[in-house]
Amino acid sequence: MSRSTDVRGLIPVLATPFHPDGSLDLDSLRRLADFSIGHGVAGLAVFGFASEGFTLTAAERRQILAVVTEAAGPDRPVVAGISATGTRDAVEQSLAAAEAGASVGMVIPPFMVKPSPSQIVDFYGTVAAEGGLSVMVQDAPGSTGVNIPVPLILELSKLAGVDSVKVETQPTAPKVGAVADAAPDGFRVLSGQNALFVLEEYARGAVGTMPASEFPDLLGAVLALVDEGDHGAARAAFNRLLPLIRFGLQPGIAWSIHKHVLHRRGVIASTTVRPPATDADPGTLAALDLVLSDLGI
Repeated sequence: MSRSTDVRGLIPVLATPFHPDGSLDLDSLRRLADFSIGHGVAGLAVFGFASEGFTLTAAERRQILAVVTEAAGPDRPVVAGISATGTRDAVEQSLAAAEAGASVGMVIPPFMVKPSPSQIVDFYGTVAAEGGLSVMVQDAPGSTGVNIPVPLILELSKLAGVDSVKVETQPTAPKVGAVADAAPDGFRVLSGQNALFVLEEYARGAVGTMPASEFPDLLGAVLALVDEGDHGAARAAFNRLLPLIRFGLQPGIAWSIHKHVLHRRGVIASTTVRPPATDADPGTLAALDLVLSDLGI
């Protein structure tokens, strides 16, 4: 089977459900993947920052991809986060994800020792050539500490096998626009940051967004209005969703927020997170319940 690498539209980064003892909950993961597919998402992503990918073993990654690729079916792209501190590790992670059925690698740059621009080019060129996946550059300096300026992204966009970028550098919309305007035809620009500025990013040339996974129905409805050209209705629907988006961006507890929403929606069985993530405190969860009540979910 040759799975699509055409990343565009709504591609949620799935949370990784755990049992209360911290072990992997594959039944909840299946429900989450089916929940996303049932709301018409364009693809699925795993092992991103919203997935607690930093806590997962290689064996767990294989198990997760087995579930998610089956749920995605043969046509939708499956994006696997690749988080490595060096080139060889990144290639190994990419090959393992490709063998397990992923079609796109969302690759962060090496971050323990900050690379030079030429080293970033060499890194992505090698991973694209040897890793077996279409490469998405993840531009997320808030998490990695590595800045990839627009001219460097444009240089990366010319590499064979580097086919897309996920821009998460604030302010995101100007950078999305600068890359979209100058990149080669067919190079796809997507956004992240839990879709915080998705309307502005789409207006500037983004072709997709990769938020967390607890509101594909609500955000999908917003993007459908954009596609229909009803931008006023899209803004109104987005503004209604914005408090929930904002809640899922809180450092340290974002993973807990994603899971509490999914649990309240009946999708996953437990809100357990793995350290160093922490559970949200009762006051925060009480405020979250008000947000969900306002949304009717």
